[in-house]
Amino acid sequence: MKSIHLIAPSGASLDMRSPLAGIDWLKKQGIAIHNENCVSRVEQRFAGTDAERLAEINQLQKLSSDHLVMVMRGGYGIHRLLPDIEWDGIAKAIQGGLQICGHSDFTVFQLALLAKTGAITLAGPMLNYDFGRQDDQGNSLAPDALMWKYFQSAVQGRKLDCQVTTTQSYLGKTESGSSSGLLWGGNLTVLAGLVGTPYMPSSKQIQGGILFLEDVNEHPYRIERMLMQLLDAGILASQSAVVLGGFSAYRLYDNDRGYQLESAIDAIRARLPINIPILTGLPFGHQAEKLTLPVGANANLSHNTQGFALQSQW
Repeated sequence: MKSIHLIAPSGASLDMRSPLAGIDWLKKQGIAIHNENCVSRVEQRFAGTDAERLAEINQLQKLSSDHLVMVMRGGYGIHRLLPDIEWDGIAKAIQGGLQICGHSDFTVFQLALLAKTGAITLAGPMLNYDFGRQDDQGNSLAPDALMWKYFQSAVQGRKLDCQVTTTQSYLGKTESGSSSGLLWGGNLTVLAGLVGTPYMPSSKQIQGGILFLEDVNEHPYRIERMLMQLLDAGILASQSAVVLGGFSAYRLYDNDRGYQLESAIDAIRARLPINIPILTGLPFGHQAEKLTLPVGANANLSHNTQGFALQSQW
């Protein structure tokens, strides 16, 4: 990994310490950083005007194949740009070797690109949180070691090989099994918002897929509601497996009376066909410990009651 080209397609940075710390850390690894100025753009809550952010995305098709594109942060903003993104040109650059990495709001770009072209992107770390982490006193924290390991493996070797040792309680029909299919997904809120739009991968594309999901700041009842939407839309029942990552930073209330995230998963498990396992504990989401996952690549998944393994080469 020789160079990273930064983009800021969604929310503005909440402060300048995180992006600057992230840039500094990456440079100390011998990585050249391009388009640094994007981290300081601000237009209302967005990292620049719609025109600026759209132009930045469409310029990606002109980058050379040795670049890795990394998103600054998520938030919201790419939905505004979808009709004018030059999908075919970006997909051609990816076919030529360009790699693009991000998560959170960037899920909408990744799934739309998959829907329009079938191109593979990386659901993985972003500049601010993953490389510019800080403690409560504002001191810089080193990037998570697991995140860095799997990020390098994905970027340099274009492979994923992970083992998750977490007890599995929602497997359904069998205590063990294996499947292969298209690895796809991302942020649950963003994905649910694409249902019924031309930016959602088609039923043919995702049939028999391995769907991974995560979210942040969403109460379990809202997680359940969005999963119910995917279930009633026929999406969950068409998968070979549903893999849940981190669902973090929500608050339970007195009137929940014991209802929690596990209750939401129980409700989905009761309605999902029993031959489709729900797996939990994927290291992915709005958290420091994070895999880099190839959105749109074929993957192999095996599981038992003690955990699961996920592999892909693309």
